Amino acid sequence: MAYVITEDCTACGSCIDECPVDAIEEGDIYRIDPDVCTDCGACADVCPVEAIHPE
Repeated sequence: MAYVITEDCTACGSCIDECPVDAIEEGDIYRIDPDVCTDCGACADVCPVEAIHPE
């Protein structure tokens, strides 16, 4: 089960460096590729606005 980034995302970039498999794509709201995400939760742990949750 992949993680998802909600509309609360502020595109701060803190999650990108934490993803060990580079599953996060930049944009106005960042996006996690569910085919690449390994469900480790590292991105959710560092999100300052708690915009990342398990799907």
